[in-house]
Amino acid sequence: QVQLVESGGGLVQAGDSLRLSCAASGLTFRRYAAGWFRQAPGKERELVAAISWSGENTYYADSAKGRFTISRDNAKNTVYLQMNSLKPEDTAVYSCAADVSNRMPHADSDRYTYWGQGTQVTVSS
Repeated sequence: QVQLVESGGGLVQAGDSLRLSCAASGLTFRRYAAGWFRQAPGKERELVAAISWSGENTYYADSAKGRFTISRDNAKNTVYLQMNSLKPEDTAVYSCAADVSNRMPHADSDRYTYWGQGTQVTVSS
């Protein structure tokens, strides 16, 4: 059974940092692209960042560039999202996903195969 389990969310103040983790099990995670998505109330789900199977290639939404960093530790089957300089508009449920048909990062959520349950990030002003 494939599972992606996110952790690290919480309530922080504007300007603070958070590090999200996504631990995968039940699949050879190191072979596949992975991504972090977020969905705020009343808004569509959007890509935040994605990473290739090796970690060498990354893709960021404009809103994340310069503030967020995606990385992975394939020995631990884990993908991370370091979020710095958080803003109230970053408030959302953050979910990780794996695309077992692709090794390179991309923003097309429909192509990601497995999803975690999400972790809430709330940034107060």
